[in-house]
Amino acid sequence: MELTKRRILCVEDHEDTCDLMIMLLERSNYEVWPACTVADGLRLARSEHFDLYLLDNRLPDGTGVELCQLIRESHPRTPILFLTAAVSETDRQRAMSAGAQSFLKKPNDLENLEPTISRLIGEVEVRAA
Repeated sequence: MELTKRRILCVEDHEDTCDLMIMLLERSNYEVWPACTVADGLRLARSEHFDLYLLDNRLPDGTGVELCQLIRESHPRTPILFLTAAVSETDRQRAMSAGAQSFLKKPNDLENLEPTISRLIGEVEVRAA
């Protein structure tokens, strides 16, 4: 019996970073959909099902915080994780206030990415059971 891959929307405007995220997460059996703008991320969030949203904060047409707030309007329970170089305490507080469950700093917290995603998706599954 083949397990269904968990789907992650990765909104990251730096192509190299996005490619790295895809490579790391696909090795952990996740299906990763890339987007590089708030507009693309929102379009995909509204048209597809994802098990987790992975957001950068600085995007060419807005911020990950703005996108997080928009995603929360239609997906109030899906985990949102920020992985960003915008690492001030104010940035973290804004992301968490917008509805994120976790906040990692790039590149320092990269080793925590997969365990954090696994934990966040697992928390949703426990609540749904």
